[in-house]
Amino acid sequence: MPDTPAFPPTPSQTVGPFYGYALPFPGGGDVAPAGHPDAITVHGVVHDGAGAPVPDALLEFWQGGPGTGLPGSMRRSPVNGGFLGRNGVDFTGFGRVATDADGHYALRTLPPRTPAPLPYLSVCVFARGLMHHLYTRVYLADGEDALLGSLEPARRATLVAAPEENPARHRAYRFDIRLQGEGETVFLEFH
Repeated sequence: MPDTPAFPPTPSQTVGPFYGYALPFPGGGDVAPAGHPDAITVHGVVHDGAGAPVPDALLEFWQGGPGTGLPGSMRRSPVNGGFLGRNGVDFTGFGRVATDADGHYALRTLPPRTPAPLPYLSVCVFARGLMHHLYTRVYLADGEDALLGSLEPARRATLVAAPEENPARHRAYRFDIRLQGEGETVFLEFH
């Protein structure tokens, strides 16, 4: 067997920036079927370590489907199995949202259902300056949960969205993400 030359490892690159044309489909933040009476909005701002908004972050959300505890599915092409996106009727359990110039994002979804005692939305954060994407959770209420119970109150608060009054009677929650520094959001490590 011939000797294989040794190559140095390739350098790391940060994730991002992201561009709107790279999102998989229009309306990536509309997870709930159009007009669903139980729809909620989760929105907030992604901040960097200095507190400045991050205008080019990308957030992916996953959650269990209503009443089932299992994620929904994206529509697939019967020809090649590729994703066709949403049809506006079926719950998918997945959303992908870019932040705007002010670092703001918004997701319209249904309240999460999971087998866990306290339901949550899973979030994956991609942003400039990150060597790897970050994982966190959004809880719509504080309560009994193994992860929340393992955290000090100040850290625990970074995972709980704040309910907002909304004159349109549409339930809304504020969930800001701080990438580092004072008030940093709790991020989860998976191996």
